[in-house]
Amino acid sequence: MGLRLRPVDTSFYDLFTKSAQHLVLGAELLAEMMADNSDKADVAERMREAEHRADETTHEIVKKVNSTFVTPFDREDIYSLGSGLDDVMDMMDEAVDLILLYEVSALPAEMSEQVGVIQRCAELTAESMPRLQSMKSLEDYWIEINRLENTGDKNHRRMLASLFSGEYKTIDVLKLKDIEESLEGAIDAFEKVANIVEQIAVKES
Repeated sequence: MGLRLRPVDTSFYDLFTKSAQHLVLGAELLAEMMADNSDKADVAERMREAEHRADETTHEIVKKVNSTFVTPFDREDIYSLGSGLDDVMDMMDEAVDLILLYEVSALPAEMSEQVGVIQRCAELTAESMPRLQSMKSLEDYWIEINRLENTGDKNHRRMLASLFSGEYKTIDVLKLKDIEESLEGAIDAFEKVANIVEQIAVKES
């Protein structure tokens, strides 16, 4: 049986970990944006800066793939994982931007629950990225992310039911639905990242 030699360069794993750490900060800023008394313009500006730094890390990943002869796993999987992590940050940035642009001062409790799910997904993803190097103890990660995504789906349905209950003005329904769709998109993007990690782990096992 032939031996499969892994490159000793850990920089890919370091970059994925760095990318996931950006998501933890993004989720924290999103939670801050949800607070009634937050300085929303200030939070949005910090979120834009965080999203820019996350983009820079994504570019680093792509540049490294293009300049590395031997990669730790399939190039397409590296591209997909880097892109997936970037998509999460984009969705969180979109939600923050919409809250600012729509001048929404008070947000429903269901949205805070969604942000709680996003924060937990971010924490789990940041904890799991360093384990890509050994490909160990990752199954619990994608199982839990899948469970959280299901919770997010339930919150999303409750939020939509509340929005169309007649409690809100039509213009507020439109604004809040857009924001909720961005939150749901972030959770879905986290599940996509977890699915990519599972695919990589299966291939490398």
